[in-house]
Amino acid sequence: MRIWFNAARPRTLPAAVAPVLVGTAAAFATAGELPRWGGLVAALIASILIQIGTNLANDYSDAKRGADSADRLGPVRVTSAGLVTPKRVLHATWAAFGLAGLIGIYLAWLAGPVILAVGAVSIAAGALYTGGPRPYGYAGLGEVFVFLFFGLVAVNGAYYVQLETLSWGTFGLSVATGFLSTAILVVNNIRDIESDRRAGKNTLAVRIGRQKTRVAFWTCLAFAGLALALTLLLDDSFAGAAAGILAVPFAIRPLRAVLTRTDGPSLNQALADTGLILGVFALTASIGLVIAS
Repeated sequence: MRIWFNAARPRTLPAAVAPVLVGTAAAFATAGELPRWGGLVAALIASILIQIGTNLANDYSDAKRGADSADRLGPVRVTSAGLVTPKRVLHATWAAFGLAGLIGIYLAWLAGPVILAVGAVSIAAGALYTGGPRPYGYAGLGEVFVFLFFGLVAVNGAYYVQLETLSWGTFGLSVATGFLSTAILVVNNIRDIESDRRAGKNTLAVRIGRQKTRVAFWTCLAFAGLALALTLLLDDSFAGAAAGILAVPFAIRPLRAVLTRTDGPSLNQALADTGLILGVFALTASIGLVIAS
């Protein structure tokens, strides 16, 4: 169980939970209540399962392509380390995606078939990140995927599950959430830049180099703050989301590490700390939205 727990990469799961919390809290702020509690629980579980499925698919595909070499600085990958057979990892991948799909049927029953389509596209994007004949994670497009699916799609999707409509204020919050989620992947790719380059995995970090990727990291954090500020200025009904600024102090330590360090342990800690920024932002902004509604 410990091996499978590590394979699921729990430090990445805030990226799955955060957007659902923000989108649902935004719906609460709009309606003054939460119409569909079952929708919240189902959306959370489905999002977590898609994230786990994506992590397992990444574990399997990177091992198959030789990207997880012995000199990798990140946590141990179960396929490349021989802890689990590739076939079992692949089966677990599709089990996670399959369960997410079943939950998607319930969400479609609640909010219409558009949610089922969104879920199907999200699963396909997770599977093709490092899998398939032309994985876009190997072409420097991983950050685009994270911004779209763990920001725009997930936040607005959670909002739509509750109210079956969209709003500009929620879109602004989804942009902020997307940039913070993207920052997590940026740290991951900075840490793995050398091993990815040797394996031919052309992530954004490999393509533009370490220094420019460091700029991309703090830019993601800055743009997240800017998106939140613009949302508050343009939609005062979401004023409670201002509580999200409480996440700012948590950015100091990972910023310092990303800008100055290259060793694995420091960047692994920075990865966890960046996930913490996202988690604190989502939690405080969500609580603020609910209290102020």
